[in-house]
Amino acid sequence: MSKRRLGSVRPPKRCRSDMDNTSTSDIVIINGNSHPDLANMVAERMGLKNGGCSVFHKSNRETIVEISDSVRGKDIYIIQTGTKDANNNIMELLIMAYACKTSSARSIVGVIPYLPYSKQCKMRKRGCIVSKLLAKMMCTSGLTHIITMDLHQKEIQGFFDIPVDNLRASPFLLQYIQESIPEYRNSVIVARNPGVAKKANSYAERLRLGLAVIHGEQKEAESDEVDGRYSPPPTSAYSNLLGNSVEMCLPAAPRNSTPQHAPISSSSRQRTTSVSVGVPEHPVKVKPPLTIVGDVNGRIAIMVDDLIDDVQSFVAAAEMLKENGACKIYVLATHGLLSSDAPRLLDESCIDEIVVTNTIPHEIQKLQCHKIKTIDISILIAEAIRRIHNKESMSYLFRNVTLED
Repeated sequence: MSKRRLGSVRPPKRCRSDMDNTSTSDIVIINGNSHPDLANMVAERMGLKNGGCSVFHKSNRETIVEISDSVRGKDIYIIQTGTKDANNNIMELLIMAYACKTSSARSIVGVIPYLPYSKQCKMRKRGCIVSKLLAKMMCTSGLTHIITMDLHQKEIQGFFDIPVDNLRASPFLLQYIQESIPEYRNSVIVARNPGVAKKANSYAERLRLGLAVIHGEQKEAESDEVDGRYSPPPTSAYSNLLGNSVEMCLPAAPRNSTPQHAPISSSSRQRTTSVSVGVPEHPVKVKPPLTIVGDVNGRIAIMVDDLIDDVQSFVAAAEMLKENGACKIYVLATHGLLSSDAPRLLDESCIDEIVVTNTIPHEIQKLQCHKIKTIDISILIAEAIRRIHNKESMSYLFRNVTLED
């Protein structure tokens, strides 16, 4: 009687689906107090539960972070955006990242839909470039990757020593224009100042619409206080040292010059330019009156920008568009910070609708102004996280993206 060999019959192979190829057991999504709703939506779209992380403040306003789940050897995604409480948002993000770093996390990705201090990316007077300082702090805290959306200036990516993926919300806004604005073919894309003209032109080319630019808008003036930086140089010192002119000497003639040339006089050896005493003053810019370059009469005006915070300039631009015959006025932006009394000003203005994404929570502002509409971009963030975790290319998310977007 022969013995039957165990395992002689192989079990049928189980067909693996695409979801089996995506291992989510080593993904942990945590968030601070800036935008828990967005974090929950991203986790739900990925079929995950939000990681156990408690962030609270003590009576002395110190930030405490407690991570209840194990993060050792896992990929951590911290969803923390910028709000009006920017300083607390930053400290929460840095402490969470450092807590994961000291707990031996494999990678720590900061998902920051709106990067705080992104408008302070240029040198002004005796200030500093705060965006660069913030980038250094994030890199030091332990972040290994940054996912953000529509940076105020794309050059901010160069401040980081780690990879930065600057996602774009323009496909969502373009889709909203095509599907939710009646007769959008009769629209014109408006740039409220020349600085936004490139972004507005990108929208106009994709929608095949006209373009209008508001020129001469008063920018935020810097302080005109009289202090040491504006004090002129002492003219008496220049008068004693230089007289009333500045002389620039030409190179001396060569020694072995041929005799047929006439001798060069001492006056021709020097070229003298008469200028006023002291350092010339830089002329003051005289801004032209507010004008619109383009035709908006009888058309729907759509203003586009990356951020809506102080809305006085938007309201002034809308009033001018209305005076020039615009029938409806829309404002579209990625980030709706809407600080101070912005909801009241928008509600009382001639703007018909304000459309922003949910990169920043603004539920309270929506209660104060019924014109504010929200577009959900959590699916884009979830797809970016999935591709980074699976080490897939991010090129699909940047298709047809140009420098102007």
